[in-house]
Amino acid sequence: MNPIVNVIIFAILAAASVVLSVLAVTCKSLLRAATYLLLVLICTAGFYLLLNYHFLAAVQISVYAGGVVILFIFAIFLTTNKDEVLTKHTTRKYIRGAVASIGGMALVGYALWKNMLYAPQDNQTMVGDREMPMQSIGDALMGTEKYQYLLPFEALSLLLLAAIIGGIVIARKDKQ
Repeated sequence: MNPIVNVIIFAILAAASVVLSVLAVTCKSLLRAATYLLLVLICTAGFYLLLNYHFLAAVQISVYAGGVVILFIFAIFLTTNKDEVLTKHTTRKYIRGAVASIGGMALVGYALWKNMLYAPQDNQTMVGDREMPMQSIGDALMGTEKYQYLLPFEALSLLLLAAIIGGIVIARKDKQ
């Protein structure tokens, strides 16, 4: 694809991600906040597609957008009343959030600036011209050696199982 088209698509995805992220944390309705989170995760899958990581984009949509957000929505439905809205925050909380956001952006900007100085210019994998083979992704996810992720993968499955059991316990609790 043309590099200018890549930049335009990236800018659109970045702007959509920022706007939807802000809407997700400032929205008064929990269900709308979860919907905005879903859209942010879909934008993240778009970033993966720009990098030609088709497998990771599919995993992003199926696991995070399809699974985790649905778990959030079930938790919202099980624990809140139908007409409940979030309370309005004080100005002090907005100021603290803005300071934390500016600090986070400064830290990310500094890390990007530092790493761009030392990044090799001829590395094609940084540009996204080559897709990583699925065999090496599978080996990294299901391996038990150094820099392989079987233990965190299994810990995540136990965490999701605990969340499901907690949801069932909350749903079956007798209301008095």
